[in-house]
Amino acid sequence: MLIGVNVPNFGPGTRPEVLRDWARTVEGLGFDLLMVSDHVAITPDVAAQYPAPFYDPFTTLSWLAGTTERIALGTTVLIAPYRHPLLVARMAANLNDLSGGRFVLGVGIGWARQEFEALGVPFHRRGALTDELITTVREAWRDDGYRAGTIPVWVGGHGDAALRRAVRLGDAWHPLRQTPAGWRASLARLKEIADDEGRPVPGLAPRILLRVTEAPVDDRRLGEGTLDQVAQDLEDLRADGVRAVVLDPFVGDPEETRHPHAPWRMLAAVRELSELSELSDKKEMQ
Repeated sequence: MLIGVNVPNFGPGTRPEVLRDWARTVEGLGFDLLMVSDHVAITPDVAAQYPAPFYDPFTTLSWLAGTTERIALGTTVLIAPYRHPLLVARMAANLNDLSGGRFVLGVGIGWARQEFEALGVPFHRRGALTDELITTVREAWRDDGYRAGTIPVWVGGHGDAALRRAVRLGDAWHPLRQTPAGWRASLARLKEIADDEGRPVPGLAPRILLRVTEAPVDDRRLGEGTLDQVAQDLEDLRADGVRAVVLDPFVGDPEETRHPHAPWRMLAAVRELSELSELSDKKEMQ
């Protein structure tokens, strides 16, 4: 199971040198994937959670591709309705080519009504526009002129429409910040929909919160609690057949972006646990 990190590309503490340090830290710790978020117009509904500066994901990842060597780079998630599909196809293909085939395109339908209005995009058509984008992007990538290579498409969301989209159009299903019970219910529903569609279950690539506490947490989301609880979550996800899990150390206060060393310490502790687990697995196989 690959383990990635969602790096904050927004907020008062985010600057080019901080993004560079995030990338080097995450790659240096041995994580497999670095992902960033997407917003275009920082309208009041967006700014309340993800204030400026907000660095564009394609620009940011292209720059970070030049400061890293191994780690995969992706979007969690690109808001599909905000851009013309052929523009996304070109930018994704270029980024994948320039990074040596390291790009993952995660997409979602979006939620910020004011941002949709500012961009002149009909909010009620966001699902249909997302389907159109995925289909058009895949068709464009068949053209040799794009030099797209093989770019995985991860589909976000956990409602029935999103699950059906992941089954029909995605390489992986990429839900965000679920509780353990919510994950189990959504996974069961995903399998039902795949069966109804007569298609295989897509790969599983959830993004989970990372909030390490000293005391155990009862009413919690995946990735929240003591190191033992987080480790158990990762083991349970591995047992569920998860292909990749993305750890999200941003809890919700934009001021967190001023203090990146705190999440770096949490990530180092989790990485140490995962390395110990891998060593234990290898010993059992010998």
